[in-house]
Amino acid sequence: MNIKNITLHNYRNYKDLDIDLIPNINIFIGYNAQGKTNIIEAVRFASIGISHRTRNDNDLIYWQENEANINIKFSKIDITSTLKIFLKRNQRKQLNFNGENIKQKELPGLLTMILFSPEDLMLIKGSPVLRRRFLDIELSQISLIYYNQLVQYNKILLQRNNLLKKIKENNKLISMLDMWDEQFAKSAAFIVDKRLKSVNKLNKLANNAHNYISKNQENLEVKYIMNKNNANLSLDITYEELYTYYINALNKFRKNDIFKGSTSIGPHRDDIYFFINNVDLKSFGSQGQQRSSVLSLKLAELTFLKNETGEYPILLLDDVMSELDNNRRNSLLDYIQAKNIQTLITATDKSLFSVNNKSKFFIVNKGIVS
Repeated sequence: MNIKNITLHNYRNYKDLDIDLIPNINIFIGYNAQGKTNIIEAVRFASIGISHRTRNDNDLIYWQENEANINIKFSKIDITSTLKIFLKRNQRKQLNFNGENIKQKELPGLLTMILFSPEDLMLIKGSPVLRRRFLDIELSQISLIYYNQLVQYNKILLQRNNLLKKIKENNKLISMLDMWDEQFAKSAAFIVDKRLKSVNKLNKLANNAHNYISKNQENLEVKYIMNKNNANLSLDITYEELYTYYINALNKFRKNDIFKGSTSIGPHRDDIYFFINNVDLKSFGSQGQQRSSVLSLKLAELTFLKNETGEYPILLLDDVMSELDNNRRNSLLDYIQAKNIQTLITATDKSLFSVNNKSKFFIVNKGIVS
């Protein structure tokens, strides 16, 4: 997959931007707060319809303007397509793919990407929500069914939690829980089934990448951990078994859920654990091991999406190169050059990179790119 052209109008600090990219490495150099990350953000926003920096789309519109748009021309399996996003202040965004309006639920998977930013270096030692989001974004890009089921699950979870709070005040409503538990179990079983299969694949790919980075000195293991009663659940558990598990678990924890007014079990409470040579990386790993493992996970994610979709996604590296030491930085650059993965990199220091025919440099200064 390759982006050929990016056009921005009234987006963040860009009144008008029109740039052509090369299929290899595109490097945006500039001081902080000049607009480098805004370009990365626009590509990610076009990919999944959500910014990684704000939940308010109004923040994406140029100061004192009422509308903005993103226009990306890209090729996928040798077919050129155009993706447009129109933003109007205080209104829902409009999406257009090859001249036809589409809905948000149809967007993931059209323009696949992987973002690696300094925040991702917290992926291992940060909160579980970061790891769940990482997995959900990855799976949503390869399966619209998964994305839509995730949206549905969050709605069911909200409804069930609201009902739990009402039951605490009026116990006669407890019979209504059976209906919501049935829907919850179906949706939760689907999501966890897909997550387990995905993590199983990522585990093998991440270990291969980590062997390369650590020169075969360390083995990386990635495990998906359900938040309660996970000891008896195996990787080859079926959807039907997961459904039965959730029905039983929801019944088991019903009194506790009513007391707390929230659902204590489900994919919204699960986590991903990392181990180096069988040692818990979050608790006992060094900062260097944690950073190497995140890098290995990102390389594994590239291969995972390639295996699932047939093409490498766009790789977005936002101000992360200065956070990596020379060995990790060179390992990353060698990998993406060898695989011919189109990459957009932002950095403040051009000396971090060697000049070659696989790289194109852009200078970013106060919303002007040259």
